[in-house]
Amino acid sequence: MKKSLTLLVLAMGMLSACHPSEESLEKVLKTELEWKAQLSEDEYAVLRLKGTERAFTGDFHDSKKPGVYLCKACQLPVFDAQTKFDSGTGWPSFYKPVKDKYVISLPDTTYGMSRTEIVCARCDSHLGHVFNDGPRPTGLRYCINSLSLSFKAE
Repeated sequence: MKKSLTLLVLAMGMLSACHPSEESLEKVLKTELEWKAQLSEDEYAVLRLKGTERAFTGDFHDSKKPGVYLCKACQLPVFDAQTKFDSGTGWPSFYKPVKDKYVISLPDTTYGMSRTEIVCARCDSHLGHVFNDGPRPTGLRYCINSLSLSFKAE
C-alpha cells in the first residue's frame, strides 16, 4: 500500500511538471525558433528582443474591462485590471502586479537612461518598465506593452 501511494504521488508530480498550473513559476524554456513560431513578428520584437510598441497604439492602453492580464508568451497572470490606471503615457499602466514574484525587476541602462525593466518570472519575456511616479497605494507605475499581454475577462 505504501509503495502504491508513493508511486501515485510521484506520478501526480510528473503530471504537474508536464502541465504547470496557470500560476506555476516553473521556467518555460524555448529556443528562439520556438518563440518565433509562437509569437507574431511584433510580439517577438517586444517580448524577446525588448522592443517597445509606439504609444497609444496598443490594444490595452485605454481598456477598462474587468479581468486579468497575462504574459502573452506563457500566460502567467501578471496584472489585474483592478490595478490598472490611466497614466496618460499611451501604454497600459498598473500600480502593482498580481503577485510581486510574478515579475522580475532588472536594471536597464539602454539608450543612456537608467530605468527598471520588468520581465515575466516564468519565461523571462520583456513586459515593460516600472517607475516611481504611480498612484497610491504603491506609488509605482508599471508601464507595460500591450503586445506583451493577453487578456482574460472576468
